[in-house]
Amino acid sequence: MSIGPVQLIVLGFPQPNFHGEIIAELERLRETDTVRVIDALAVHKDADGEVEVAHLSNLTEDEAIELGSVVGALIGLGIDGEEGMQAGAEAGAMAAAEGGADVFSEEDAWDVLDEIPNGSAAALLLLEHTWAIPLRNAVAAAGGFRIGDGFISPLDLVAVGLVSAAEAAEMHAMETAGVGSS
Repeated sequence: MSIGPVQLIVLGFPQPNFHGEIIAELERLRETDTVRVIDALAVHKDADGEVEVAHLSNLTEDEAIELGSVVGALIGLGIDGEEGMQAGAEAGAMAAAEGGADVFSEEDAWDVLDEIPNGSAAALLLLEHTWAIPLRNAVAAAGGFRIGDGFISPLDLVAVGLVSAAEAAEMHAMETAGVGSS
């Protein structure tokens, strides 16, 4: 299998003040063959809920042409307005007709844009975990399969002794600093 496990991460920000730190870190991770950014969007929602989108990526031009605006397709957001939505719908329909692209079922649909609070911003990152390709392949070769996945809250790590209560509180505060503020 040529592509590693893929994960969509949505990171919220109280203001759309991106300064390049995230892109720099993603570049470092790519250089170490840890992750590859398949697609990335910066989304700003104004106080009335109007959305502005900026495309971010560290793909080469060839990779960008090959993969296209994957995050936009996954969340149903047409980067080029109606034309983009139409092109995405056509591409999705063709992929579905060929037996693929059953990404989100009706029950599992996740409207990422609705979850972004008005008057805030978000970075949507579609990451390929290149580090996990050998592990995924070994699991598959042994007949294994993924049952579930998710991030563990730092607060839950205290009970198992991985971090102290103070460390967990600090990490939790850092991870949730923008929640509820606008």
